[in-house]
Order: sequence, then structure tokens, then C-alpha cells
Amino acid sequence: MAHTWRWRELAGSRVLSAGLASWRNWPAALAARIPSDCALCRGAARGGQLCPDCRADVTHSMQSLARRCPVCRLALETAAGCPDCALRAPAFDGVVAAFDYAMPGDLLVRQFKAERRFSHARMLAVVLADAVLRHRPALPGNTILVPVPASRASVLQRGFNPAAELARYLAPQLALRCHPHLLVRHQEGGRQTHMRRAQRLRQAPGLYACTRPIEGATVAVVDDVLTTGSTLHGIAVQLKAAGAGVVWGLVLARTPYRQRTPLIF
Repeated sequence: MAHTWRWRELAGSRVLSAGLASWRNWPAALAARIPSDCALCRGAARGGQLCPDCRADVTHSMQSLARRCPVCRLALETAAGCPDCALRAPAFDGVVAAFDYAMPGDLLVRQFKAERRFSHARMLAVVLADAVLRHRPALPGNTILVPVPASRASVLQRGFNPAAELARYLAPQLALRCHPHLLVRHQEGGRQTHMRRAQRLRQAPGLYACTRPIEGATVAVVDDVLTTGSTLHGIAVQLKAAGAGVVWGLVLARTPYRQRTPLIF
């Protein structure tokens, strides 16, 4: 991990956000050719993307760790099985994650969401698209992309829905259709960032609804971080009730089990 010291130094910096804000509206083909600073180490990069070394470090654990849940992509420390899927058989069929929610990838997600660095959306979508294109079996060409709807409180706080921004840039990368209005959130609920795992599992069912029949469709639900899988499970239940044949989750980061707050009974 060659750049760890620079990631920590730059974690709270807003210097790059002003200089890269304009990337959001540049045509992708043109933006990809223009020299820029890497969002993590400030080294040489192009098109507002990560430099090759930082990109390799961000995605290293997801590409190299052999023992993972085949459904939710949770890193498994033993052969005992997946603790998340054991609690509840997931309604979704699989997950593609670009990296683990750990250093240094977690810095990019925090900058994107908490510091409102909109310019990160295109860069993170490229990283996720690479993971999706490497995955086998490949998503069919008629797959529908759907971002997870944000709560009204989150949109008011951040000014945008991170999942919707990711899906907007991911769709052309994968040559897939994006239908942001296929899912709606008809209950607010509490912010999951501060919830324990049991609370997440209880809240997710009933938060979302599918707006029309989608008989036999393959749907890929786009989100930034998957922690317990409760949100994706609740959405998959609704999509399959509306007729979806297959539901996948496409997420930037998968939270390692060991980093979660223990349950207190």
C-alpha cells in the first residue's frame, strides 16, 4: 500500500474538490484524455480518475481475497458460512462490489457523500463498472439499472442522492438503461448509518415500492455501500413481487463484518 501516508494526510482536504468540480459536465471521451490529479495521492492521473497505483490499492482486497460469500460478497474469515445470509435468506440473487469499505476506498466514499465531492461520481462509477465487466456471469444487455432511493432527510442534508449519481454515470459505462423512477421510497425511516444490524433488518421491509410491473426483468440495484444487505433484500422483495426474474446489487463497497458494531441484547 504505497500511498497510505498520503491518503491519511489528504483525507480531510477540500483542495481537490474545487479543481475537479467541472469534470462532472465534461464529455467522457474528452475528459478521459486530460491530465488531472489523482483524488487520493495527487499524483499524475487522467480525466479525474485515480492513478493506476491508487486504483490497484483501492480494489486490491476485493480482487485478491479468495474466501467470500458467493451471494453477498462478504469477506469470510472462516469456512463457517456467511453470518449475514444465515440470518435471512437474501431475496437478491447476487452482488458485485468494487472494493471493501476499508482504507483507502472508504476515504473516497466519505469524500463523495459527506464532503459532497460530486466530481467523484464519474470516477467511482468507472471503478464499479470495471468490477461489473469482470464479473461472471455477465449481466444481460437488457438489464435495468435502478438506484436506491434516498430518504428526504438525506437529500436535504447532502443536496443529492449518491446512488442516483453513481447510476447516472454507470449506465453509459455498461451500455444499460437506467430507470431511477422504477423504485420509490414511501416511508422515511431512520438513517441507517447510525443503526445496529438488528435495527437495519427490522426497518428495511416496507420502505420501498416498485412503481410498475416488470415481468421477467433482470434488475441491477445501484448503491454506494452494502453493510448488512437489508436494504437490498427489502428492495429485491418488492421488485420480485412486481415480476422481476433476477435482482442483482451493484455497490461500490462491501463493509467487512469485523468492522461492525456488536449487537447488545
